[in-house]
Amino acid sequence: MTSSGNQRREIFYSGHVQGVGFRYSVSHVAERYDVSGFVRNLPDGRVHVVIEGTAAEIRDMSTEIARKMDHYIRSTKVNDLEATGEFKGFGIRF
Repeated sequence: MTSSGNQRREIFYSGHVQGVGFRYSVSHVAERYDVSGFVRNLPDGRVHVVIEGTAAEIRDMSTEIARKMDHYIRSTKVNDLEATGEFKGFGIRF
């Protein structure tokens, strides 16, 4: 855990999550939170999101993504980890 008390959440979304603006929507949601990390498509059709921030910011951002993109998401796998502090901002990876 970093000295700032930040945490890390890794989320894998599956369903109809590629080719529908999912990464752009997640990146847009992230702008409203004090978080860092990335969103990217995976070759197997899932979307991978890594978020670092306080527990509250991560929870609120995750909830907003789920609410906003619910009609595309079939399942979600979440791993909560220790923050690494490796990210500067939040972006889309290709």
